[in-house]
Amino acid sequence: MGALSDVTILDLTHMLSGPYSSQLMADMGANCIKIEPPARGEATRKLLADDENYSIEGVGAYFLTLSRNKKSVCIDLKKPEGLALFYELVKKADVVINNFAAGVPARLGIDYQKLKHHNPAIITCSITGFGETGPEPDRAAFDLVAQGMGGGMSITGEEGAPPLRAGIPIGDLGGGLFATIGILSALNQRHSTGRGQHVDISMQDCQISMLNYMATMYLMSGVQPPAVGNSHFVHVPYGTFKTRTRYLILACMGDAFYLKLAHMLDDPELMSPRFATQPVRWAHRHFINERVQQHIEKQDCEYWLQRLKEHRIPAAPVNDFAYALNDPQVLARDMVVEVPLNNGTSVKQPGNPVKLSASRASPITPPPGLGQHTEQILSSYLDLSPSQLEELRNSGIIA
Repeated sequence: MGALSDVTILDLTHMLSGPYSSQLMADMGANCIKIEPPARGEATRKLLADDENYSIEGVGAYFLTLSRNKKSVCIDLKKPEGLALFYELVKKADVVINNFAAGVPARLGIDYQKLKHHNPAIITCSITGFGETGPEPDRAAFDLVAQGMGGGMSITGEEGAPPLRAGIPIGDLGGGLFATIGILSALNQRHSTGRGQHVDISMQDCQISMLNYMATMYLMSGVQPPAVGNSHFVHVPYGTFKTRTRYLILACMGDAFYLKLAHMLDDPELMSPRFATQPVRWAHRHFINERVQQHIEKQDCEYWLQRLKEHRIPAAPVNDFAYALNDPQVLARDMVVEVPLNNGTSVKQPGNPVKLSASRASPITPPPGLGQHTEQILSSYLDLSPSQLEELRNSGIIA
């Protein structure tokens, strides 16, 4: 039984940040019900749907990845009858999550102020670009906007080069992660209060939070941190070095690791007593990095990994997807999972990184077909009869 098996989520999310949050909770056993508009469904159903490399039977990789362990119910929330049906589901639910633009939930009548009248214990969560308060809550945002506005792009990339976004959509994913933390916190508080509350997640807030100690350093000094590429603003050598095959990471944090590396390379220049302390190494970082590179490029990555391991120097390969997704440690921890599909085939996806010792992972269920569970959910949760369901279906309120 999953850790969240007693939690029911009504999932109104689309694209990435919201679906990622609800998928994490669904992986941990939450009963996650996607509420989708009839006919077209959630927007990401058709994203990449026509790409033969990234789709299966007209469903793209986005939806396949973010919708496992969820059920699909089609209700037209723009019709009064559909909205009334949704309110009845809210009475049976624990969480309602969306990532609509700020103000949209209130216009649709699905915001916390409205829903708490139907269920005082309901927890709602909205993920937006800039939150629901402050001078600019209506500003449009996607992942790149959040990364840019959050400050992280200014220190990403090489010194003197244009700013660079993170390779993964950390703006969206960060919003999804903090939404999950917020929802679980609200669920925990409800145990003592018996009442729900609203979780307001700003993607920009999340990016600011992840600046962490670097933001504190700036606020203390007023000094803008520079972009330093893969290197470090204190430690040398620290970064990526090209071997004869792949790139290699060296992370010599502190004097002891540097001395180990210099002796391992048997380089008199690097072993010079003048490089024994960090300030001098930092001042001569370009010389040291170039000297280390000259050694590293003479052998392949696996050779250096073995040597560095023998000398207990922090190092790692720069894995591409093929290496990363076939790493024995990754596979042993079920971080690549086989997700069944409704057509009898399956697709491999990243697993859930949360491992709980007292909670068994539930069997993975397929990403749902559009409206696949409409009748099942409405009959079991709301006790609707077959004739009532047929009437709702004929009137276009459900599908």
